[in-house]
Amino acid sequence: MTVEFLHMIQPHADTIKISLNCAVVTISDTRSKDNDYSGAYLVETLQKMQHTIARYEIISDDPWQIENILVDTSTVDILIFNGGTGIAPRDSTYDVLQAKLEKILPGFGELFRYLSYQEIGSRAIASRVIAGTYAGKLVFSLPGSTGAVRLAMEKLIQPELIHLTMQLRGVKA
Repeated sequence: MTVEFLHMIQPHADTIKISLNCAVVTISDTRSKDNDYSGAYLVETLQKMQHTIARYEIISDDPWQIENILVDTSTVDILIFNGGTGIAPRDSTYDVLQAKLEKILPGFGELFRYLSYQEIGSRAIASRVIAGTYAGKLVFSLPGSTGAVRLAMEKLIQPELIHLTMQLRGVKA
């Protein structure tokens, strides 16, 4: 197959339209709701997709807090973390989620880094994004950069959110 042909391949359109309960959690020691542009983008985008924001908050980059949020979101279908995915000493989101997720979607991280490389070059190797399932919900962890969040939402999460949810529920979409 040629590269041009591969870029033309698109997933089939989802026939099921549902509204999902979503949680958006920004992991940051410095952001507030006044300057959390990535969190605001996620909330706005999910609402435009006709989903409900059941929870939006900012927590510090603390493993216990991240794990507590993961475990304490039984009423949501989708949980999106942003921030804490690098290699700085306080970046712990990946470590917590990698240990807790029941099923990991390795293709998410692989594709994100590939797409990110096309935009920012070799610095994409420092991104420890991860996605998977936990307690019947989809979990995504994105960098804190608004550009990275937009890339992940537009190219990966939006096109597959309903399909992945239906797969997780055992329903053919």
